[in-house]
Amino acid sequence: MDERARIAMLARVLGTGPAGLRVGIGDDAAVLEVAAGGQQLVWTIDEQVEGVHFRRDLVSDRDIGWRSFMAAASDVAAMGAEPWCALCALVLPDAVDDTVLESLASGQREAAEAVGAPVVGGNLSRGPALSISTTFLGRCERAVERRGAVAGDGIWLAGSVGLASAGFVALKSGAKGAAIDAAVAAWRRPRALVAEGRGMARVAHAAIDVSDGLARDAGHVAEASGVCLVLEEGPLLAQHELVAAASALGVEPLDLALHGGEDYALVAASPGPIAGFRRIGEVRQGRGLLLRTTSGERPIEPLGFDHFVTSRSRPPGASGS
Repeated sequence: MDERARIAMLARVLGTGPAGLRVGIGDDAAVLEVAAGGQQLVWTIDEQVEGVHFRRDLVSDRDIGWRSFMAAASDVAAMGAEPWCALCALVLPDAVDDTVLESLASGQREAAEAVGAPVVGGNLSRGPALSISTTFLGRCERAVERRGAVAGDGIWLAGSVGLASAGFVALKSGAKGAAIDAAVAAWRRPRALVAEGRGMARVAHAAIDVSDGLARDAGHVAEASGVCLVLEEGPLLAQHELVAAASALGVEPLDLALHGGEDYALVAASPGPIAGFRRIGEVRQGRGLLLRTTSGERPIEPLGFDHFVTSRSRPPGASGS
């Protein structure tokens, strides 16, 4: 089974959850109703594993700490929630000494300060590979789910898509140059778009963050909402830093924009503009995902990073190490 099928199986086996559960398995985060003040608690967990999400020869230990924290924070941002606090658990192999651990924690602290959510606890364990689990909590009045997009909505994007993937390609190949500096920085230090998510929550019908690739993650919104999402080529290729980096690397910018991941951009379906977002398509009746180009429309296969497929099934530049 692929990742989506395994998530569906776990949802079936584990059941519906406790009273007060508004959103369960299958979205960016779980959402629970909190009795006091009518708020909702948004609760997610993310795992970063050496050899799957990062390679220590390509990124500093401080950056690993930063990336692991921001990956979890982005799930909360995608629900339109305000960050609250986090718990972090680390599995450390023998090669990780106290100096490395301090660098990892320093990166986590820097990310926590950037989004305003302190690390309040966690766990340490020994294991065969470096792994960081981040449990992240946020609070909001109304969580924005993946389901809810309706025909007539625009598709709106905050942040860049494909740039981090270009950076990963550059790091693996050893490519250098001014044109790819921004791409490398985007991969090493992604940022959860918390302020944009909070603003989006007031108007968006549905939303998701781009961690596994725009096509794959937009496909989740289309499937959950029972609609067709039409992405437009023009706005995706209007990302000048992405086009410059792709040209320097000899790869197609559109492939990176559609199928690269780990940018942690936000994609929302909304009937009107959202501050800090730009329009990249529309929602219509039907099912699936389409790309609109100057020569017409064609289906997009929802490729991207999947933990349970082989690397041969991933497009060039997809997430994962």
